[in-house]
Amino acid sequence: MATLNKPSRRDFLKIAGTTAGGLFIGFNWTSCDSPKVEVLSTEAILAQAQRFNGYLSIAPTGDIVIFSPNPELGQNIKTSFPMVVAEELDADWTKVRVVQANLDTEVYDRQLTGGSGAMPHSWERLRKAGATAKFVLVASAAKLWNVPVEEITVENGIITHQASKKSGHFGEFVAEAATMTAPEEVQLKEPKDFKIIGTAVKNVDNDAIFTGKPLFGLDFYREGMLQAMVQRPPFGMKIKSVDDSAARAIAGVKDVLVFENSVAIVGSSTWPLMKAKKVLNVSYEPDGSVESTEDHNRIFQDMIANQKGEVRREDGNVNSAFKNAAKVVVAEYQCPFLSHSPMEPMNFFAHVKGDKAELIGPTQTPDRARQTAAGILGIPPENITVEITRLGGGFGRRLAADYVAEAVQISKLTNAPVKVTWDRQDDLSGGLYRPAVRYRFEAALDGDGNMIGYKLKGAGINSGNSTRQDNFPSGAVPNLKIESVEYTSPITTNAWRAPITNFLAYAEQSFLDEVALEAGKDPVQFRLELLDQAKNSPTGEIKYDVDRMIGVIKTVAEKSNWGKNPSTKQGFSVYFSHRTYVAQVADIVQEGGTPVLKKITAATDCGIVVNPTGANHQVRGGIVDGMGHAMYGNLTFKDGLPTQKNFDTYKLIRMKEVPEVDVHYVDSGFDPTGLGEPALPPTGGAIANAIFAATGRRLRSQPFIEQEEFSDLNLVIRRA
Repeated sequence: MATLNKPSRRDFLKIAGTTAGGLFIGFNWTSCDSPKVEVLSTEAILAQAQRFNGYLSIAPTGDIVIFSPNPELGQNIKTSFPMVVAEELDADWTKVRVVQANLDTEVYDRQLTGGSGAMPHSWERLRKAGATAKFVLVASAAKLWNVPVEEITVENGIITHQASKKSGHFGEFVAEAATMTAPEEVQLKEPKDFKIIGTAVKNVDNDAIFTGKPLFGLDFYREGMLQAMVQRPPFGMKIKSVDDSAARAIAGVKDVLVFENSVAIVGSSTWPLMKAKKVLNVSYEPDGSVESTEDHNRIFQDMIANQKGEVRREDGNVNSAFKNAAKVVVAEYQCPFLSHSPMEPMNFFAHVKGDKAELIGPTQTPDRARQTAAGILGIPPENITVEITRLGGGFGRRLAADYVAEAVQISKLTNAPVKVTWDRQDDLSGGLYRPAVRYRFEAALDGDGNMIGYKLKGAGINSGNSTRQDNFPSGAVPNLKIESVEYTSPITTNAWRAPITNFLAYAEQSFLDEVALEAGKDPVQFRLELLDQAKNSPTGEIKYDVDRMIGVIKTVAEKSNWGKNPSTKQGFSVYFSHRTYVAQVADIVQEGGTPVLKKITAATDCGIVVNPTGANHQVRGGIVDGMGHAMYGNLTFKDGLPTQKNFDTYKLIRMKEVPEVDVHYVDSGFDPTGLGEPALPPTGGAIANAIFAATGRRLRSQPFIEQEEFSDLNLVIRRA
């Protein structure tokens, strides 16, 4: 039996809006696109269909257009979202087209991309959109044919009444459906009946990307617009004086503007602006603290050793547990600032026109862009339109609107349409970074090697809260204390892929391996014993699903042949973040005396896998990202400026450095959960623990290549 769901009045209005001449079915903050069978162009389909409330349009031809509200930055929602709608609609997948929607907060409730929340948030709404459309189409067919509704079937966009041998495609019933009232209850499929969900579908933008169609913000161009590039101050500094004479003398430069402690160079194209920036002479003076990496290291030491932290969670009697412990294990781990470094640097277009403004570009949070512009211009937000382009990566960087603000301010000053473009050095030196963090872990063991006490103190620079106090092993240890200390720095930070957990998981999972070693237990079995404690004798509130975590641990142990090959040294890690559970095992073998990282096996429980192709890309991409930044990524500062200014000194992982990645999924039956971020956090720990198993070297800081313990290992990555 399918489940009956009662949508709210607001959802109902969005799902069921109809009018004559075409059918437009609303659903919430979602996106759809489909493989292209070029019968009609999207423009031709839209010319035939009437737009009613901005969501799902069905034309008389039977073609379907879905307007996609959520920004697409590589997480594949433009493919997976339409699959969900098409599933409940029983649509012909080749008839579905997508159009990226502009910002519309009256129609869409969560028009953003961040926190791996798009699919979990939209899952039921998307299904209701498809199911409601199917309901009124079937009712229309039943009325026109004068047959019982329950005798009608729908498959692949065709409505059929078998007894009378009558059939027709969706478009034949649009006009009649537009006169009908949609139901207040819609029937959804059981997962066992899915035909589209769970099948491998290619990214719907592939053809456009491969052929260089103008999808991205950097591609956007409008005749007559000005180009602008901006010189920003070092962190903790302000402008003292500006000599722009040499910059103004370069052909193609139209103006030099000082605004908001920055200097903008405006011209006809970016090349003369880049040349002008090199000869622009700006003097700065301190405007507060001007910091270097050496300062941060001293700050960390003081925070960990001397400063009292804010207690985030405390269970049992920690002092007593450590006082009576048979053994205490202590270790500290530290990570640096990191740049987001998306492939497409920051850029945005703005055209301020009196009390109105037009914004176009790549943003993860289009409403934040609009609200930022409204604050700068002092005009109502509804006077500002935002057109969303495809994003060439974001990883949290484009959650902010600083680069949008620059475009708005310069357009206002020049009274002209302006596109602001950052180059790679701008991106590295003027960005919002992954916070630097240091952790101190302590574990108390009893005489049988059971962990009876656990302490974590996190010290973060602009991290907000450097811990995740309710994640595992919280609830699995009878005596536990987690606290955090914060330092406010002028260096700007922002959410970075899998915020905080991107390093916390590595540190925590490496430390748990240290504890398992001291307890004389296998690392996997040690975690399973803790989870058994959490399940059967929990301490405090458990905010993760114990059985789902056990499920990925057992799956990855089986798939990786954990502990069964003496010549393969393995490292294990498991983590829960963004509602999803991921366990990983890294394999290292010795080849001619050289340790070789050959393989990473991953088991993921993200609930129902909508699109295996997209899911595999997200898991593999997260692992590659996690590995690259654990091994190589480092952003250091000198007098308020990053020492690394381009990719010659800020190292990212190369394709030849990626080992084999073997991906598996645990079918837990849950609705889909996040997948854009959860595969990254466990990776560093799995690799570090494998390195220890193979060499006896414990890596407690990132990046690995800059640690003394790593310097002479000559670790080789062997690609599949």
